[in-house]
Amino acid sequence: MPLIQTYNLTKYYGRSRGIENVNLSIDEGEIFGFIGPNGSGKSTTIRTLLGLLFPTGGSATVFGLDIVKDSKEIKKQIGYLPSDVNYYEGMTGFELLEYSVSFYKTPRDERFNKLVEIFEIDLSRKFEDLSMGNKKKVGIIQALLHRSKLLILDEPTNGLDPLMQARLFEVLKEENVNGVTIFFSSHVLSDVQKLCRRVAIIKAGSIVALEDVQSMRNKHLKKCRIDLTALPRAEQFSFEGIKELTITNHTAEFMFSGDTKKLIAQLALLDLTNISIDEPSLEEIFMHYYV
Repeated sequence: MPLIQTYNLTKYYGRSRGIENVNLSIDEGEIFGFIGPNGSGKSTTIRTLLGLLFPTGGSATVFGLDIVKDSKEIKKQIGYLPSDVNYYEGMTGFELLEYSVSFYKTPRDERFNKLVEIFEIDLSRKFEDLSMGNKKKVGIIQALLHRSKLLILDEPTNGLDPLMQARLFEVLKEENVNGVTIFFSSHVLSDVQKLCRRVAIIKAGSIVALEDVQSMRNKHLKKCRIDLTALPRAEQFSFEGIKELTITNHTAEFMFSGDTKKLIAQLALLDLTNISIDEPSLEEIFMHYYV
């Protein structure tokens, strides 16, 4: 049984769409990527899974437990990092983490000190006095402290400098080796590429793609640049499979989805001076779904 399973999960805010018919299946031990720009429905999906929002339609299970009926039991086994870390402003970082530990009835041990050392944070300062990055570090430590079976991280790298991002990735990889399942939600595609094998892309509240990260690179799109002797015309590139065509002077650039042999046959009819066909970046693939 998948660790997380959703069935047409839907959430509306009055008449406004949050998410609609979201279907996900995430296996135990997986680092699963969840990609989409701000407003696409990532946080709504996560908050609904956590029981912080009540679904309008559909259903979901986490650990085989219903997200509505068994929300309290699910929360005991999850480490959660929200996209915006807003805790009690008047408490110090140390007091906030001590307070968090108390909910799980687990003693503060060497793990606490190790995480504080890794993320280099001064816990004596009040939360309201911390920078965005340091607030995020407190949130990360809080999510990791109680050795949960599942980590749900919403935009975890926001506010972190490159060094801290690298340390976070190393910690997450270590947690995963130790059996922790990670749901990694982000709009930063390079982060997802570094950590995740599978990824779901969400657009306007709906899943538009769900597949292996490497297959996204290999299966769908080619990035093409064509140089011609004469000035190219748009109608020369009107055949099936060409998307996002741009023409600058003697150069045409486009994405191609389809049979590469057919593409070559069509281009051979043109008076070419140069041609390049490359794998697109994950960023370019992602943007393809939003065109």
